[in-house]
Amino acid sequence: MALAALLLPLAACGSDDDNSAPKSTKKPAAAETPRPGTQKVTISWKGEKRVYTVHAPPGFRRTEKLPLVIAMHPYPGDGRAAAAISGLSAKADKENFLVAYPDGLNKGFNAMICCGSEDDVGFIRTMTKRLTGTWNADPDRVYATGISNGGDMAYKLAVELPDTFAAIAPVSGGYLGSDAEDASYMPKTPVSVLTFLGGLDKHYAAMDEGIKTWQRRLSCKPGRPGKLKNNIRKTTAKCRDGSDVVVYRLPDMGHSWPNGAGGGMSDPTAGVDATDLMWEFFKSHSKAAS
Repeated sequence: MALAALLLPLAACGSDDDNSAPKSTKKPAAAETPRPGTQKVTISWKGEKRVYTVHAPPGFRRTEKLPLVIAMHPYPGDGRAAAAISGLSAKADKENFLVAYPDGLNKGFNAMICCGSEDDVGFIRTMTKRLTGTWNADPDRVYATGISNGGDMAYKLAVELPDTFAAIAPVSGGYLGSDAEDASYMPKTPVSVLTFLGGLDKHYAAMDEGIKTWQRRLSCKPGRPGKLKNNIRKTTAKCRDGSDVVVYRLPDMGHSWPNGAGGGMSDPTAGVDATDLMWEFFKSHSKAAS
C-alpha cells in the first residue's frame, strides 16, 4: 500500500518486588530515578523489553507536577529520532515540562495503518501511568505528538485511551485506515487537536480528509480561516464536546516537521515552527479546564 509505505518513513531496570523476598547477592540494576536530564528506561511488558527515554528540565523536582509531552517517532525510527526531529528536549528545558520518547518495537508503532502488531496503546498507557506516578507528571496536562507513523499513533491514543490526553499534535500524520472508517471510532472524552499537513505530501488528500472526518464526527463548528505568509492556511473549529481543532495546511511542505530541529524530516523553510506552536497549544489546554 503506497500510503503505508510513506507513513511507515512494568518492571523497570530496578525491582518492585515485595521487600519480604530473599535478598539477592547480586548487585541490582540501577533503578529509574526521576532527575533532571535524559535517561533511558527499560521495562518488561507482555514478555517484551520495551524502552522509552525521559527528559526532565534543569531544576526538575518531583514535588512539582509538570506537564508531560509524549513524542513518537516515524517508521523506521526510535526515540532518538523523535527527539532529533522535534527539538522537544530543548523546548522542555525552556518551558519546564517533561517529555518522553517511546521506542516502537522493530522501529515502528502499531498505529492507524501500520507498522506492527504489538499492543502499543497498552504499552503507552503503562508508560504514562509510570510517568504520572514515579515522575509525578500532571495527569491533567498530558499531551501526545509524533510525525508520520508517530502522528498516526497520536490519533489512535486519543481515541483508545479515553480521559488520558488533554490534546494531541500530529505532524504529517493522519486519522486513517479501517478503524477510522468506523463512525463510532472517535474520542469519548474531549481531546483537542493541532495538526500540520504538507500540500506536497504524497498523502495530503487522505490526511486532509481524515481531519475533516474527525471534525464532522465531533460536530465541530469552523471559525473563519486565516491566511498566513507563504499561502499557509490556518483553520480553527470548536467541537460539541468543548475540544478545539486547529489545522495548518502548508502548500509548499512535504512529509516533514515544520522548522524542526533536524533529524532528516525537518523543513526549515516551512514558514511556521511546529514545536513552538504545539507547546503554546498544549499550554492552553488541560483536562481540568475542559
